[in-house]
Amino acid sequence: MKIFRKKVQPVEPQFPPAGYLNPNSTLGELDLYLIGEGRHERLWKVLGAHTKRDADGELLGTAFSVWAPNARAVSLICDHNYWDKRTDPMIPLGGNGIWEIFIPGVGAGTRYKFAIEQQDGRWVDHADPLAQYAEIPPATASIVYEDQYTWNDNDWLARREISQPWRSPISVYEMHLGSWRPGLSYQELAIALTEYLTTMGYTHVEFLPVMEHPFGGSWGYQVTGFFAPTSRFGSPDDFKHLVDTLHRAGIGVIMDWVPAHFPKDEWALARFDGTALYEHEDPRLGEHPDWGTLIFNYGRNEVRNFLVSSALYWLLEFHIDGIRVDAVASMLYLDYSREDGQWLPNKFGGRENLEAVALLQEVTATAYREAPGIMMIAEESTAWGGVTRPTSEGGLGFGFKWNMGWMHDTLEYVEHEPVHRVYHHNEITFSILYAWSENFMLPLSHDEVVHGKGSLIEKIPGDRWQKLATLRALYGFMWAHPGKKLLFMGCDFAQSEEWSESRSLDWHLTQYEEHSGVQRSVAALNKNYVALPALWQKDTTPEGFTWIVNNDGAGNTLAFTRWSDDGSALVSITNFSPVVHESYALSLPQNGIWYEVFNSDDASYGGSGVCNPEISAHAVEVTHLRVPPLATIWLARR
Repeated sequence: MKIFRKKVQPVEPQFPPAGYLNPNSTLGELDLYLIGEGRHERLWKVLGAHTKRDADGELLGTAFSVWAPNARAVSLICDHNYWDKRTDPMIPLGGNGIWEIFIPGVGAGTRYKFAIEQQDGRWVDHADPLAQYAEIPPATASIVYEDQYTWNDNDWLARREISQPWRSPISVYEMHLGSWRPGLSYQELAIALTEYLTTMGYTHVEFLPVMEHPFGGSWGYQVTGFFAPTSRFGSPDDFKHLVDTLHRAGIGVIMDWVPAHFPKDEWALARFDGTALYEHEDPRLGEHPDWGTLIFNYGRNEVRNFLVSSALYWLLEFHIDGIRVDAVASMLYLDYSREDGQWLPNKFGGRENLEAVALLQEVTATAYREAPGIMMIAEESTAWGGVTRPTSEGGLGFGFKWNMGWMHDTLEYVEHEPVHRVYHHNEITFSILYAWSENFMLPLSHDEVVHGKGSLIEKIPGDRWQKLATLRALYGFMWAHPGKKLLFMGCDFAQSEEWSESRSLDWHLTQYEEHSGVQRSVAALNKNYVALPALWQKDTTPEGFTWIVNNDGAGNTLAFTRWSDDGSALVSITNFSPVVHESYALSLPQNGIWYEVFNSDDASYGGSGVCNPEISAHAVEVTHLRVPPLATIWLARR
């Protein structure tokens, strides 16, 4: 039997008269004006896909809109029209390059893309840059999303709004969702992750990028969906449930955000309307030599608007408590990873990317204005001045900066054999010279345990006991040092193998005492850290720190005092040698009875059990202590 199919005729677009406003449009005259100026801070509310309902809640359809100023034509292709670009041509609005269409009856769950005709007549299908939901990779279509989630974290948000993060305890667990415990959804993570973080005493969790990305091996750092949580683990509402659950358990959520570059996939942002729309045309400005990606054109109003709105979207719609901006150094310098002749100077002849500076200042200022109490955190690896200085004073306006210098120097120090550390003592003390030049966060991050660098424990010399003891001592030193704390997953139980995104953490190691002991020591550090204001109230001022011993390179030992607002003190002593100092002479800062609140050499952590009973001290006299081998002890006054 021969089947006859009705031939679908292309529909010629009917352009509206000047001044006409579509009653089903998501865009009004003010929206169009703000988009043209690059000042529409809620871009996700007007571009992309938005369902429409009547007064009774009945679905009317979905409005679609996209910015493609240099396209000859744009059509909506979707499940509804069998992906035929002839069926639903979109209509241009005014002269700012926005195209739109309203499709009756189409609702949440519909897959769609925009078919864009370039000036050369070639058609390319693109995912929606403002999509709030996407197919599970390697599929690439966008999905119409309608928010159905009811939040239950009002108490958390109220406390956050009046908080002062720079004067608060912040201990961050950095993690990659896909390899923490593979196979868990957002819903399942809400249970398992919340339980783990609560048990371990972390105050915050930081997710490597959860924004949609096609290649899992990029760990999320090559983003194609700047407004969509990855669908690998569930829906946007499922991700909201994860954040909500963490908040109700008293745990803050930080997200990595990547405005430094984006991948070249043709179906995504690259040459979106047939021209270099989001990127630069000139590869000396528009291509990243290290990562094979494209660099945003930060000087273009609409691109700057897109990125500012993306940051705000996660803060406002997903209640995120902090955004850590990845690879800031690569944004700030026009010659980053480039040889002479491979980059273009700015208008003053310098190497600074002035447009990127302006973008970062706008992002941080806008984020703090719109979401009080959040944290903007910079991964910035150079000596750029004023990263955490307010924008009103010419700074970039971040709340915190990762202290990459501390991380590099500290790891280099512990990688030396103890007998050689005497010649490198300045590496472990140098960070105090600049500790208050910025508001710092101390990171032992994922970057230090990948690409052949080995795990933290395998960086350390010595036998197995010495490696574990040194790691516990390092954590004790880190938690006492000025600056907020960040530790990558697996490091808190001394994972032996370096991290790989393609497999699970080695959770089976925690059944062994040497690994569970390290894990218990980190939990104890976190809980003592939160309970002792001397360790965080004056993080950003030199008045919160005093050296006691900083010149004992021969003994591989250092000691200092941390101070709280009310004058209470916490003394930290670290011995990076494998020798017990049986009668170590130092002066405690206050008279009274002192006791150990933490000792990384405690037998319950796998240590040798060298400890001190209560110590009666007079500030003007020398006190003699037992300092355990390869250990950190904290003393507080009773």
